[in-house]
This record gives sequence, structure tokens and C-alpha cells, in this order.
Amino acid sequence: MKRTLTGLQPTGFLHIGNYFGAIEPMVNTQGEGERFLFIVDYHAITVPQDPEKLRKNILFAAATYLAAGIDPNQTIIFQQSRISEHTELGWILHCHASMGELSRMTQFKDKSKDKGEHVSVGLFTYPLLMVADILLYDINAVPVGEDQKQHVELTRDIAERFNRLYGETFVLPEPQIRSFGARIMGLDDPMKKMSKSASSPKNYISLLDKEDVIRKKIMSAVTDTGSSIEYELSRPGLANLMTIFSLITKKSFDQIKIDYAGSGYGDFKRDLAEVLVLFLKPIQANIHTYLEQEDELKKILDIGAEHAKEIAEQKMQIVRERIGVKL
Repeated sequence: MKRTLTGLQPTGFLHIGNYFGAIEPMVNTQGEGERFLFIVDYHAITVPQDPEKLRKNILFAAATYLAAGIDPNQTIIFQQSRISEHTELGWILHCHASMGELSRMTQFKDKSKDKGEHVSVGLFTYPLLMVADILLYDINAVPVGEDQKQHVELTRDIAERFNRLYGETFVLPEPQIRSFGARIMGLDDPMKKMSKSASSPKNYISLLDKEDVIRKKIMSAVTDTGSSIEYELSRPGLANLMTIFSLITKKSFDQIKIDYAGSGYGDFKRDLAEVLVLFLKPIQANIHTYLEQEDELKKILDIGAEHAKEIAEQKMQIVRERIGVKL
């Protein structure tokens, strides 16, 4: 049976890029094989975290998954730190990876820029914990954005190396990149990916942004000096907004072009803002409802951790025997 795994950091908010790139594909493919959706809280501590905020953010992440339509009866939802096998396998893989491999990870280069020697070792080595996250569950497919494809390739390289050394142990996963809408760009800079860590909140639409905030952000989104509503890669700002519009309304770019023939950017942006407001309203209501049911959230995470733990323990028994530490 095909297994798929997705993880998101508990940052306190998620934006529409996270939703369309990772969460919606999981919702749409529930029932197709085994699904693992986990909160990567150990990845989160590669940068300083306030402990109380982190606890709240973990619950917020769980509430968001459920509010977006993830069914815990069809998807195993769990907290990474509850499964000690993640870090155990992560250490073993540290001993089978090279400094050169990690130094080529582009995300480390981006996130450590201008930090000098103050950057944490965890930020440098966290791709190996990500490799462990995947290999621990014999995952076949990993839904990722284009910028995360390199991490899946690292996972395959290390799995192949381990298998050559110790015999067939790990499944080689494939990156599963959404053919359309996998990469939503920043509203203030359409040449860069929409990001939680952007310097300006005008970069993103949070899943919890209020209606007036959504309208202001869309109306101020960067476009160009053109006037027609037409999808062209040479007009990245408009192309990004049309992509968001298409993802929500399910209309093709050609249909959007026809609908807005003779209209300007103002009309299109106003309509995009309204469809976004309507789209996010039920998700926001569901998030708030789940956040009021903290005990239920914890129960769902407990059940998910039990299922994940059982699978992880079985895999680690094999790994320990392969490397010679099991007597």
C-alpha cells in the first residue's frame, strides 16, 4: 500500500501557500493509501522558540489540519517529538552522511545568510532529521514544493548508501510535486516564494487574516504596468494572483482571461480578495472551534502517535540489527 508523508512546522500561523502546496493535496487524496501528517516540532527548535508559544503553536497546527479537512480516521496525525525513533534514526544517519552533502543544501544557505557563526548546528544538520522522518515509515511519496525536492533527493542518496552497506532496509521515496499551484509567490515580491519568515506581512495571506487585511494585501499586491488580465510568465505578479484565483475558483486561465476582458487590475484584485475572504471564512471558523477543544486535539495527537510509534519501532528494530547494535 502506497504511503505518503507531509510535515509542517508549528510556527503559529500558516499561509495560503502552505495550504495549497501541502494541506489541500493531502485532503484531496485521503483514502488513497496510508497518509502520515505530522507536526515537526523538533525542526522548529533549530531557531530559538518560546516554550509556551511553541506548545500553543503545536495545538494550532493540529487544529489547522483538522479545520482544512484532514480526517484523523484516514490520516495519521501526530507530533514528531512524541516518536523518539525520529531522533534515534536521525543520529544513525548523521554517521552515514558527509559535511559536503549538507553544505550543498540550498535552504541552509538561505536561512543562515548573514548569521555567521551564530547559526545553530541544528539548522545545518536538520535535513538529516528530515531524512529520518521519511525513511522511518517506508514512505513512497513525499508531497513537496520545488524548493524541498533537494531534501528528498538527499533522502534517496542516503537510503541507497545504507542499503548498499547493510542490505535492503529503506524504501526509496519519490518527490511528489503538485503540477499546478505548488509554489505560491510573495504578494510583495513575486520573484520569491510566499514565506512565513518574510520581512513584511504584505508578503503573505495568513489563513487567519481578517477580511479587511486580506483586501488590503491583495489590492497592494505587486503586478506590472500592463492592463489586460492574461496569464504570462513574463508578468510574474499577475501570474501569481491568477494562480491563486484559479486554485480557489477552479477556473482555467483562459476562462479568467475571458471573464475579465476589458477589465483592469483593480476589478480583478477586488474579486480575488472577495473569493479569498469567502474561501477562508469556514476554515477560520473551524480553526477557532478546534482551538476551543484542546483536550480533543490532544486526544487525536495521542492516537496518531500510538499508530506512528508502532510502525517506527518495527523499523528501528530492523535498523539496529542491520548496523550491529542489537545483541
